[in-house]
Amino acid sequence: MNKTDFINKLAEQEGIEKKAAEKYTTAVLAALESALTAGEKVQFVGFGSFEVRDRAEKKVRNIKTGEALIAPATKVPVFKPGKALKEAVAGK
Repeated sequence: MNKTDFINKLAEQEGIEKKAAEKYTTAVLAALESALTAGEKVQFVGFGSFEVRDRAEKKVRNIKTGEALIAPATKVPVFKPGKALKEAVAGK
């Protein structure tokens, strides 16, 4: 499911116009991005949590040349599903 499919499903499920569903979806994603960029953890009880973690630098290899390189340390967004989401996906 891509963003357009999600917006269409949200509009249908909630009985709202697609433009409103797109506006809400964009606003939620922007707020999530803003919080993560600021280093905050975002939790939705039962659904899961989003946070930013530090990834250490590591040795990597260029597949084409075989040359050893160092991938720099970076920050990455991480999602950890909540118990209710895990159970729903597992069909329990």
